Amino acid sequence: MHRHGYQGKKFGRERDQRLALIRGLARSLIMEESIVTTLPKAKEAKRFTEKIISKAGSKDLANRRRIMALLNSKTAANRLIDEIAPKLGKRSSGFLTVKAESGRRGDDAVMARLSFVDDLKSTAKESVKTESTKKKTVEPKAQAVKPAKEAAAPIAEGQRQSSAKPQSVAQAPKRTGFRGNR
Repeated sequence: MHRHGYQGKKFGRERDQRLALIRGLARSLIMEESIVTTLPKAKEAKRFTEKIISKAGSKDLANRRRIMALLNSKTAANRLIDEIAPKLGKRSSGFLTVKAESGRRGDDAVMARLSFVDDLKSTAKESVKTESTKKKTVEPKAQAVKPAKEAAAPIAEGQRQSSAKPQSVAQAPKRTGFRGNR
């Protein structure tokens, strides 16, 4: 059998299953920033995800919708465009790296870690530190907090405390018969 026109590995799956697998790996990579999978799957997920990251560099609406359609997730697409792509802005390609790890315990399949080349967490911590220093300089004085519940007025001797539900809450009619209320 020839391999003309074939792109990528087949993974013993049909086309829709293979696409779902790669999309799921890309979605997990974007949300977790690092995933561990088999080496061939990591290589295919890298090809797919790098194309999406390149599209995320331009923040226009058409590319945002394209990325949402490719990832099948609004949260992953928004996180990629709003948080991850600006941190990788200085690169034009080579956003991800694949590092081979030890074999899997059951079948000794070669495992690999797929992660971003740049450390995204360190840049996030630095931005949090700068925001926290800004907040400290412009901190308004807090007003006294009023208690949530007012103290109940003492009950006079002639008054009885009612345990019934308030009048505004209406009870639903009871259903009777074979098909309920009609």
